[in-house]
Amino acid sequence: MHEMGIANSILDAVRAEAHRFPDGHIYKVGVRIGELAGVDPGSMSFCFEAIVGGTELEPLALEIEYCPRRYQCRACGSSYDAPGEDWTCPDCGTAGLQFSGGDELELAYLEVENGTRTVGA
Repeated sequence: MHEMGIANSILDAVRAEAHRFPDGHIYKVGVRIGELAGVDPGSMSFCFEAIVGGTELEPLALEIEYCPRRYQCRACGSSYDAPGEDWTCPDCGTAGLQFSGGDELELAYLEVENGTRTVGA
């Protein structure tokens, strides 16, 4: 299960960023996971919860933004989600598509509580 390794990498990144907030507490981390990244969001959440428990970061929450495959039409420039195998542009019917997203696997943000103030990183 490679989700465990990815969850560990997310925690490493959170720890590396924690020094930017010496008076704050990181309470949420957001990640973007694309449909084509090969990561199961449910397994990712399970692994993350398992490894954050009992650490100095508990109760750090993980929020996952699931990103579908996206294409852009080379003819008309329209951008859209493309589930399934229909790779024709819904606007102009052209089959000349260019891949534009859905393979993301990235740390998107941190939410930090600093007294009564919350800041995004």
